[in-house]
Amino acid sequence: MTDPQCALVSTAQSSLAIRVDRVSKAFKGRPALRDVSMQIELGEMVALVGASGSGKSTLLRNLNGLQRVDAGRIEIFGTPLQTEGQFHSKVRRLRSQIGFIFQQFNLVNRLSAMENVLVGNLANVPMWRSLARYFTAEEKIQALMALERVGILEQAHKRASALSGGQQQRVAIARCLMQGAKIILADEPIASLDPESANKVMELLTRLNQEQGITVITSLHQVQVVRRYFERSVALRQGEVCFDGRTAELDADRLAQIYGSAAEELVLRGHGEMALMQ
Repeated sequence: MTDPQCALVSTAQSSLAIRVDRVSKAFKGRPALRDVSMQIELGEMVALVGASGSGKSTLLRNLNGLQRVDAGRIEIFGTPLQTEGQFHSKVRRLRSQIGFIFQQFNLVNRLSAMENVLVGNLANVPMWRSLARYFTAEEKIQALMALERVGILEQAHKRASALSGGQQQRVAIARCLMQGAKIILADEPIASLDPESANKVMELLTRLNQEQGITVITSLHQVQVVRRYFERSVALRQGEVCFDGRTAELDADRLAQIYGSAAEELVLRGHGEMALMQ
């Protein structure tokens, strides 16, 4: 049953990168997503907003095919991720066009920054080469160019474990570039970062969206960050879409209407707010 507080604001889209149609997902009988629908255009930059347990991470994992939906349909560039409960025969190709950025970076600590970036190209190389970690000179040049694009070329030969959190997250973004991703899904990409590093990561994602036309969908807790970087926001509560529209309309009153006292969780206070807004 739809929550009466979730008055969905929807906007018709065209030239779609992603279409989500009435998607539901449950874990051990507990709903994580409930009848979620949305459309995201090619080249859009969209924020998923919500308190803990709202369904943001689950939605991202379903968009990438890391999980199967229980009901509904997800299309990537017009092709369904799954049909009748089974992944589409082209799901590997679809996944190769979707980069995923995790809160905890998801790098191989013993590998260098460049080697972690090269991992992004594994879908395009034979299995024996990936197992042997054999990459061509051209591929290595591409990896270095990706690191230069995210501003950490000088860290190329350092182990991932020796990099700062902000640098590791930029390696993860470079890996998406190496992959040739047309869509980047970022799950709380700045939650583990200091304010300065968080700003750099958000500015980088914004530039990739604006300059390369990469579609970016990012889940975030911090409403101030959403207001600074995103024109469109989708707010989830208990697995339902309660708002989908212009971020400017997601003001304090609307947040209180959707989340009640839990809205406090989404608002940075004091020094953290000032640092992220600089």
